[in-house]
Formats: sequence, structure tokens, C-alpha cells
Amino acid sequence: MAQIRLAVIRDYPEENWLSMALCAEMLLKHLQTEQNTSIQAIGVCPTFNWRIKHIPWIGKKKFGYNADRLLNRFWHYPHYLKQKVKEFDFYHITDHSYAQLAHVLPPERTGVYCHDIDAFRSLVEPEKEPRPGWYRAMSSRILSGLQSSAVVFYSTAEVRRQIEHYQLVEPSRLVHAPYGISPEFKMMSENISISDQKILEQIGEVPFLLHVGSCVPRKRIDILLEVFAQAQAIYPELLLVKVGGEWSDSQQQQISQLKISKSLIHLKGLDRSTIAVLYQKASAVLLTSEAEGFGLPVIEALACGAIVIASDIPVLNEVGGDGVIYCPTGDISAWVEKVTQVLSNSNSAPELNLRLSQAQKYSWSNHAQIIAESYLKLAGM
Repeated sequence: MAQIRLAVIRDYPEENWLSMALCAEMLLKHLQTEQNTSIQAIGVCPTFNWRIKHIPWIGKKKFGYNADRLLNRFWHYPHYLKQKVKEFDFYHITDHSYAQLAHVLPPERTGVYCHDIDAFRSLVEPEKEPRPGWYRAMSSRILSGLQSSAVVFYSTAEVRRQIEHYQLVEPSRLVHAPYGISPEFKMMSENISISDQKILEQIGEVPFLLHVGSCVPRKRIDILLEVFAQAQAIYPELLLVKVGGEWSDSQQQQISQLKISKSLIHLKGLDRSTIAVLYQKASAVLLTSEAEGFGLPVIEALACGAIVIASDIPVLNEVGGDGVIYCPTGDISAWVEKVTQVLSNSNSAPELNLRLSQAQKYSWSNHAQIIAESYLKLAGM
């Protein structure tokens, strides 16, 4: 059987979307090692062109960075792909926010992975997310690219429900391809790296709560900080370790008002093995989000044996199952109660075997197999 050539179209690394980079990396790895008899998977991503950045006074501002992002996404990347079209049989866009690229690809041979519908909120819920006309036009261009594709992959039943509710894509073209867990996330690491050791030395032996993810509004970092502050009032030695993201001005103000800055450890740029060690050592991993497309930290933490306390929302209920403790998103007192309960008695959490078995339901190998089979089906193989 002849191989089909599949372009795995990746995000620009300069955008620093770590979860999107991980999904593309794991897909490529498993396609190339496990599906290589039928598919030749090749990662595609052009060089990021910095233009506005080099303009004095403008380039150093956030506007300059965002302007370069738009130029690269909507001008440079499409022109690059036009020159590559004949090199491949099929095309997989790994991030739906790059779906505008589908407009320069053969629609019947293109697929897009839709991780959530956040990029389209201004179109489907304009009253909740008002945006200027240029932004809605950009979102519309991305959405029409998604809608033109032959297949659209999604991560959870909740994402599918939202896609169908807003009639974004015909249900017949939707394919469920849940995420997996990278091999670094497991109960115990065989070797502790120097970077791991330095992180653990910084934390010491005191108990700590852990949050892994960005600081965007839907993560509800305001809840995380308030819950931590109240829990620390009961357990004065408690620390909060935050991995990833940049504090917003309002979050920094809240930290100052709560007087918890000396009890926060903010870490960025960690490798997965180091994050795994933090999952293993944390007293509890908190996910206070009000919305998620999947919630990778849930299954990563469970795979490391961690106790996870998460928002009681459909996506996290689906992913975490019975292995997670749930709290109403905005109910601070309920969160504090569950956190302090775990701190005083870790046996109050779901049993370890239950946490591990929930994580074992997810596999990047299965993720890649589903996607491979979908393109083979398009190819009539």
C-alpha cells in the first residue's frame, strides 16, 4: 500500500501556544513511528517574519508584536503554503485558529483540529464578547476556513455540543480525537534533572498548591488567588506554585491586595519532566477555569498520581471523571472547603488507583490513529 503524504501544519512557535505545540508534536511523533506504513507525515511551518518589530517606537510595543502575528498568519503563511500544495496529498491544520490557511488548500483534502470555539465567540455570542469589526472579520475568515474543510476533529463531547449548537460545522464531518498524555507524566521519574532539583530546592519541603496554564480570563485566576489566600490563612506555610502565563495588571493588583506575593512562585519555560515532578509533589493541583476545550493539566496531573480539584464544568467532568474533586466555579467557600479538606487529609480525595485509571483512558497513540484513519478514509484506502 502506497503512503499518502500528509502535511501537519503547525503554529508559529513565536506565538508560544504551548498546548498547541504539544498537540502537533505528539501527533507527528506517533504518525511517524506508528502509522508510517500508510502515511508519510511531515511537519510544516514557515519562518516567522519580523517586520513591525523593527520599526522604531512601534515594534517594541505589544501592538508591534500583534501586528507581526497577523501579518504572518494571514499573509506570509498562506503564501508559503501555496508553494507547498503540490508536495502533499492531504493537509492537517493542527490549530483551528489557523483555519484561514484552508482557503489556499484543496478543501476536499484538508482537515482542521478544533480545540474549542473561543476564536468564534465574537460571532456566535456577540453580546457576551463584543469585538471591533476588524476582529469579527478576521474571525469570520478563520471560521469559513474551518467550514470549508473535509473533516473537523474535536477533543471532547462538550466541544462537539457547542459546534453543533451554533451550527458551525456539519455533524457528518466531525471526528472525535481526544488528546493523550506525554510519557514524562507518570507516577515517579527515574532521574531528577538539575533543573528539577533547583525547582524543588526553591520550594523546599513545605506544602504547595499548583496551577499549570495561562492567565487568560477564562482560567479565573482571580478565584485561584482568593482560594489560596484563604487556605493560607489556615495553613500559613502553604505556597502557590504557578506554572506558565503572565500576570495581568488586575491579577497583580489582587496579589498585592491579598498580601500573598511572598508566598507565590511563578515559573515559566519549564520542560515537561520538571512539570511532572511538580505534579507529583503538589498537595493539590487546582484548575479554576470557567471554560476549557479539554483541560490537559487534568489528565497529566492524574497520570502523575496528583490530587486534582477542578471547576464543575462539563468539559472537566468529562475528562476527569471520578478521579477529580469538583467545585462550582465561582463558589470561593466551596473551593476553600475542598482545598483545606485535602490539606488536612489527603485520603479524602479519590483513591490513587481511580486517579491513575482515569488518566489511562487517554493516549496520543490513539489520537494519531484516529486522525490517520480519517485521512486514509478520505483517500479511499
